[in-house]
Amino acid sequence: MSNASDPQSPVRSAHSLAWGKVAQKLRVPVGTLLGVVFLVLMHPSRRSLWIGGVIAGGGAMLRIWAAGHIEKGNMLAQGGPYALTRNPLYLGSFFMAVGILIAGQSYWLLVPFGIFFLSFYYPVMRAEEQELRQRYGDHFEEYSRSVPLFLPSFTPSFTAPPGKPSTFLWSRVFKNREHRTTLGLFVTQLFLVLKSWIENTP
Repeated sequence: MSNASDPQSPVRSAHSLAWGKVAQKLRVPVGTLLGVVFLVLMHPSRRSLWIGGVIAGGGAMLRIWAAGHIEKGNMLAQGGPYALTRNPLYLGSFFMAVGILIAGQSYWLLVPFGIFFLSFYYPVMRAEEQELRQRYGDHFEEYSRSVPLFLPSFTPSFTAPPGKPSTFLWSRVFKNREHRTTLGLFVTQLFLVLKSWIENTP
């Protein structure tokens, strides 16, 4: 049954969009605060650092791949990972965070992290989706019908129209300041290595 017949549906949509706008501004400071608290509670081991590091590193590589394809405000990104998921940057962030939690052997923190991610990043994705819909219209509608919002489809049915930029460029990676995210991950991993060494030194 369509939600169009539900008189509360427009109200819920408006509230959801409003929270999405607020979440866009709060997700970084709230996420940073949670990250600091989580790091204090972590107790990494050599094994967990390797496993978590691989997962987090994979997330960082996904973000770099995505950052090399996106021209924010200038075009609708459709090439590279954007042919598999509409939000590869957030998917990369998700894997980075999960990898760090695993590296720190703080598995119970996966629950509050999941709540945070659903409460902030899902509304943000929907709010940004509305902005893209207003900017690109039918072009975005066609794209969104073929490519999933978050979890990737490895049998993509969408092909970018001819003439649309889809080439990976390192200049875009630096323009989008993705090197700062990678550096942040390196510093976090280094902190966990030092924490493991201090806690396990007799």
